[in-house]
Amino acid sequence: MRKRLCWAVGVGVAAIALVGGLAFAARPKEQPVVVEAGNLVLTLNGGVTPTALPKKEFAPLGFHASGSFATVDGTHPPALGEAVFDSDKDIVVDVEGLPSCRESQLVARDTKHAEAACGGAILGKGSATVRVAFPEQAPFNTTGPLILFNGGERGGVVTLLAFTYVNVPAPTAVVTTARLTKIRKGPFGLHSVVEVPRIAGGAGSVIRANLSARRIYTYEGERRSVLSGRCPDGRIRARGTFYFRDGSEISGNVVRACTGI
Repeated sequence: MRKRLCWAVGVGVAAIALVGGLAFAARPKEQPVVVEAGNLVLTLNGGVTPTALPKKEFAPLGFHASGSFATVDGTHPPALGEAVFDSDKDIVVDVEGLPSCRESQLVARDTKHAEAACGGAILGKGSATVRVAFPEQAPFNTTGPLILFNGGERGGVVTLLAFTYVNVPAPTAVVTTARLTKIRKGPFGLHSVVEVPRIAGGAGSVIRANLSARRIYTYEGERRSVLSGRCPDGRIRARGTFYFRDGSEISGNVVRACTGI
């Protein structure tokens, strides 16, 4: 029997941490979720395809998601250090038999060479924007491609690697790691910890990201989907907390409707 670990549906909240960690099913008319805590503002949105899912069996899913950080007073946002997520038990991820990538294969590479090194492990693509504020210089934004790679499963832990290549101000590869472990009880099925490295010596802050993915593959003659879901109760739940390097934090909860068929 193939191993399955619950995973968040998409990357709405986690996209801003440069990795898919928390997600939610959003219908076209639903508005983005906005959370404020002190001077911080978090905005997130996203969805899955299809939105109508079986009540009992798991069906293949694709997703798209986006997230952004800002400040109420317009000042430079603090640098993100870690994000922690708990995700709905009715969303699962299966990476058994899928090629995996090591962090060492992505460090100090541009996008073309990262894709060449780990092309078979790509789970999704998007873009990420970083704002850099060096002392005595005007802040500037830089946007680069965002690629989500399968880092493999070992000992019940799934690792995901998010790669982006941005000018901060020199071209730099930023690799973010997420580790996903199962939750045994309650409405959530997965606990995810996302570690975000320092960018531009601590002067860079992720302010916006988006990601889309739908990965179908074949292993041992069986057609599989990395992401699958079901909808037994009409709801998909997720919660996440972001920890910043200046000691501040912000948390958000998402409950979205899905249609069971």
